[in-house]
Amino acid sequence: MSISNPSGRDVFSSKFGVIAAAAGSAVGLGNIWRFPYVAGENGGGAFLLIYLAFIIAIGLPVMLSELLIGRKAQQNAFGSFRKLAPESMWPLVGLMGVIAAFLILAFYSTISGWTLEYLYQAISNGFAHGDTKVMFDDFKQGTFRPLMWQMVFMLLTAWIVFSGVKNGIEKYAKILMPLLFILILVMCVRSLSLPGSSAGLDFLFKPDFSKISMGVILEALGQAAFSLSIGMGALITYGSYIQRQNNLGKTAFQVTVADTAIAILSGVMIFPAVFALGFQPDSGAGLVFEVLPKLFLEMPGGYFFSILFFFLLAVAALTSTISVLEVVVAYFSEELNISRKKATVIGAASISVLGVFATLSFSDLSGINILGQSIFGLMEYTAANVLLPLGALLIVIFVGWKLKHAIVREELSNENSLRVKYFKVFFFIVKWLAPIAITAVFLNGVGLLKLG
Repeated sequence: MSISNPSGRDVFSSKFGVIAAAAGSAVGLGNIWRFPYVAGENGGGAFLLIYLAFIIAIGLPVMLSELLIGRKAQQNAFGSFRKLAPESMWPLVGLMGVIAAFLILAFYSTISGWTLEYLYQAISNGFAHGDTKVMFDDFKQGTFRPLMWQMVFMLLTAWIVFSGVKNGIEKYAKILMPLLFILILVMCVRSLSLPGSSAGLDFLFKPDFSKISMGVILEALGQAAFSLSIGMGALITYGSYIQRQNNLGKTAFQVTVADTAIAILSGVMIFPAVFALGFQPDSGAGLVFEVLPKLFLEMPGGYFFSILFFFLLAVAALTSTISVLEVVVAYFSEELNISRKKATVIGAASISVLGVFATLSFSDLSGINILGQSIFGLMEYTAANVLLPLGALLIVIFVGWKLKHAIVREELSNENSLRVKYFKVFFFIVKWLAPIAITAVFLNGVGLLKLG
């Protein structure tokens, strides 16, 4: 029988389940695919220091803001704002999060499908049969295989979400997150065992402050927000499933530590091997799908470790797609008053249809350009550069300026049963620092603030 709260909603049954699910939402391709190449493009160690500072100073308070909104309201992202700020425009912030989740999963499922193709290629030793860049381009520009893998990934995601919060999301998060951590550790040990790997560690952990520019600072702040999965309602939705006795501040801190550890370990996994085998760290978005397959070919035991890596990548993607789909399912179920199972089918099916356009934008629909962007590019740009930072900005404004201090303190202190020594610092960041920082990321992302 499912554990539920007084409102009758399904909830996470354990503290570890909360941390595993929320960390799974945050940990994903943003950590293992995006973080290494963004760090590589922005100088390594100096970028990492700034990134860590923003994770602690901005990311953690924003994450905590989302969790407290969700737990206080016990509703989906839209319903939470409607309950806490009735008869106002604030529910539109939650709706914007649902739209962002819809768009994100549409194009994210495309990339997630790539991880399954590459897992298949690793198992079949496909990397040994040609140029990996040509292989990647040929695969993306195909029709059947990219669509097939995208649909397989959406079915996996929907199957888990279909089973519910406790018996689906929490159950599999408890399995997938420890598995992900173990796989990364194994890959790190292998990478560090290669001759010349110390150059990669130097790149990652010895900061070259001459590399720092305002552009690098904004990239680090943007990556911190992207990495923690803030601004799209996933953490509000998951917050609504957290039981009242859980310490929200401690939970947010533990999730942040887990997310950051995975990002750093991803760098340790990739950069030592990249340097040891003579590749470039600033290879951009193709680092994982073009450079690493070549790297595995040259690495002793590369066949086994290529399978391990792309399985790891697929697991990381799945932990995130689950949380993104849950945002949409919770909204459909509660706002349209339909069963969770029906909401999952409708949500997954409609996102999959939109995802077809994202996937085919590299092939059959490559000739379609909207505002100078491909369909995939437009979805990614709209979600990552507009909806996510705007959502995060409005969330911290809501907590810092709209919600009463007493409500925020009550939620963080579990109705005054916990001491919240960090409250003044938290409120100062949420009210002043976070809005300024997120506004800078937003303006930079939409091209209104260009700093080199």
